[in-house]
Amino acid sequence: MPRQPRLDTPGALHHLMGRGINGLEIFGSKKDCENFLGRLKDLRVKEALSIYARVLMDTHFHLLAGTGDISLSISMRKLSESFKVRYSERYEWVKYI
Repeated sequence: MPRQPRLDTPGALHHLMGRGINGLEIFGSKKDCENFLGRLKDLRVKEALSIYARVLMDTHFHLLAGTGDISLSISMRKLSESFKVRYSERYEWVKYI
């Protein structure tokens, strides 16, 4: 049975997580962490998310975040896509069609 849709109202708290494909290490270096945290800070500055807690592990992350003016799905898409693009450039991944 699928889970119920999230309540996406300003100020709602959410436990968010993301992980690499097939257990891929996504935070293998300090630069990877700095890249992710910089992008997370950009969302905070734009008042898209309020971050109350964060945990970065080698293969995934957890966030306790409150939603802001921008919907949660848009905020998380911006975070994950911008991180993915920089990560792919750094490790010279090839985009397959």
